[in-house]
Amino acid sequence: MHTRTLGQGLEVSAVGLGAMGMSMSYGPNPGSRDDMIAVLRGAVDLGVTFVDTAEVYGPYVNEELVGEALAPVRDQVVVATKFGWNIVDGRMQGTDSRPEQIRRVADASLRRLGTDVIDLFYQHRVDPAVPIEDVAGTVGELVAAGKVRHFGLSEAGAATIRRAHAVHPVTAVQSEYSLWTRDPEPEVLPTLAELGIGFVPFSPLGKGFLTGTVDSSTTFAEGDIRNRVPRFTAENRDANAALVEHVRALAEGHGATPGQVALAWLLAQQPWIVPIPGTRRLERVRENADATTVALSADERAELDGLASTVGVAGNRYDDNGMAMVGL
Repeated sequence: MHTRTLGQGLEVSAVGLGAMGMSMSYGPNPGSRDDMIAVLRGAVDLGVTFVDTAEVYGPYVNEELVGEALAPVRDQVVVATKFGWNIVDGRMQGTDSRPEQIRRVADASLRRLGTDVIDLFYQHRVDPAVPIEDVAGTVGELVAAGKVRHFGLSEAGAATIRRAHAVHPVTAVQSEYSLWTRDPEPEVLPTLAELGIGFVPFSPLGKGFLTGTVDSSTTFAEGDIRNRVPRFTAENRDANAALVEHVRALAEGHGATPGQVALAWLLAQQPWIVPIPGTRRLERVRENADATTVALSADERAELDGLASTVGVAGNRYDDNGMAMVGL
């Protein structure tokens, strides 16, 4: 797999791997911990050198899993993790990006990951109670101390990105972005282009919907976050099927899967965009990695660009509480 460069010269594989689903959010894991370790190590063998985790995934256990899996190849991989939540008895109780909390999380994440440095340390959500300048300054101190290499933000708005970057360089911004989630386009992406910051789309396959394997009859297991995402009601899934059918038709012309076309579209947007699809199966890692070989024509990209507006997207990507925490 070829590589791409985020901000501050951070080089990663063109497609990364989101590890969250190996520990939470998508119902019971069909594989064992050893199976997930094999997937993570197999991903590296396939050329994936960018792995995303967070203290809140589990919480905590996902970092431990990633740390154990990548220990033999640690020098080959860029590991990203995140801070910014107040976690009480295993549950998120709002945001907490106070400087002392950031420092505590950094030390705890280093222990769980079994490493001496965090390659990319994101603020998971903007904390309205803590000035972003204080957050950036604290991460800058961790960089100076050798505990962190790069600073990132997740789901932040353009103004916040600018304020943070003025205090300490932001290497990457992570937000949801895909064929049916276009929120970053008006303000965030132009800001990143201006400032030289990389962009890391999570849920680039629409939490599985853009792979064409989910329809209105699909049932989700207890604990699957899609049970409470408005976009995934049966009615909205039925309405959104039209968008996927357009992607499927284009994919057939390339001998590709709908998911590969969805990723290829993202990769074609900018050379500093690196999607991090999540999966629990090595064959899906391979499929996602092979999206880098799908070459879309200018006309095909234009057709895909317009799908969200011409075909339409039914339902929000988060519930009301989730939507209130993005773009700050």
